Formats: sequence, structure tokens, C-alpha cells
Amino acid sequence: MNRWQRVWRHLSSTGWQARRQFPARQLARLERHIAESEQAHCGQLRFVVESALDWRAAWRGMSARQRALQWFGELRVWDTEENTGVLVYLLLAERRIEIIADRGINRRVPVQDWADICTAMQQAFAARDHVAGLELGLKRIHALLTQHAPRRGEPFVNELPDQVIVR
Repeated sequence: MNRWQRVWRHLSSTGWQARRQFPARQLARLERHIAESEQAHCGQLRFVVESALDWRAAWRGMSARQRALQWFGELRVWDTEENTGVLVYLLLAERRIEIIADRGINRRVPVQDWADICTAMQQAFAARDHVAGLELGLKRIHALLTQHAPRRGEPFVNELPDQVIVR
């Protein structure tokens, strides 16, 4: 895709498209599942759904991965006690999913496991079931984190908001 096509795709996508595909009631359910999941492991989860990149970022050629890393920093996902933050980023305009895990989790979880979760989520999104795709991703991440970073009797502290950001 050339630069003009990329910018046009981003200009023609707006936040209402993401909000339409992710209704508030379903997002609230996902947020409850995030809160429940975090009580079983040491990970801290954040989900961001973005309709498109800002046109300036699209023009500069910013990738979905770069944008995910930007969100990772802005939301301070890296700033947890045990470096166990995980960001799931969905860029609707490009149909891209990125999972960014902090170093405390990356030490324990193989890179291929993250790629497998992204593939499973892509399949759900291809079937136009976007909320189910996020829920599937959450279930798979939950399984990984309970296996590789279980909570071992430490008191639960919710270090990051469970809110799913949709823009």
C-alpha cells in the first residue's frame, strides 16, 4: 500500500466506527473479565482499540507496532511493580493487532505465544465478531499469565485501570 492509500484509509476511518463495533455494554463485560483475570496472575492488562492513526502519523509511515509502543508508554503500562504490564492494541483501519508485554512478562512467555494469540484474534475479527476477538485474546492471555506468572499468595493490587480505550 502506498503512502496516499495509507493516508486515505486513515482519513476515512473515524472513532465512531470503533465505538459502533464495540458497544459500551460489551466493553463493560470485557472490563469485568479483565479485572477478574488480573486477580489470578501477576499481569496487568490494558486494551486499546483505535479506528485509525492520526493522518500525520499515517503520512509519516507510523506502523501499528510503533503506535502500540506509543500507547504502552502513554498509559504507563511499563510502570508496574513487577514489570508485568501487557498491552493489546487493535488498529482497525489496518486490521492489525499488536501485543506489547513488559520485560517481567517477556522473560517468561515465548514470543511465538503472543503471535499465536494475535492470529487467533485475527480469525475472530475476520468473522466480523470483534468483541469475541478481544475476549478470545483475553482468555488466551489469561491462560499464559496464569501459567507463566501466577499470583503466589501476594495480595492483589490493581496497578492499572481495567478500562478498554476505544478511539
